[in-house]
Amino acid sequence: MEEETKIRDLRPGMKRVSVRAKVLSIGEPIEITTRFGEVKHVSEAVIGDETGTVRLSLWEDQRNEVQEGKTIFVENGYTTLVRGHLRLNVGKYGAIKDSKEEIEEVDEENDMSEKEFSQERRGRRGNFKKGRRF
Repeated sequence: MEEETKIRDLRPGMKRVSVRAKVLSIGEPIEITTRFGEVKHVSEAVIGDETGTVRLSLWEDQRNEVQEGKTIFVENGYTTLVRGHLRLNVGKYGAIKDSKEEIEEVDEENDMSEKEFSQERRGRRGNFKKGRRF
């Protein structure tokens, strides 16, 4: 059995995280065009445990795997930043499963996706001019 991560312990850039959480709400799908030109649909769910809440990105048919009020187990997820705010993702190597254990109480005050994290700028590497030494 994989070790579970509590929502309050999620940080940007984490990989292979497993989270047990209750689904609090599921947003309507929006259409986005990926950087490869594909049109995809993504919904945002708010999930939570006794330590806090986080937004979960649901791509395409993943939306059908969750239901408001149910407790789910996200296996092999990862975290990203969307405009400086934390998101939990499932990805192609992860899974959303029904949880055998229910979560009764959720700490809705500690919204991990509300906090702003500093986002590293993606830029070109090596802005060195040829022949120049530092």
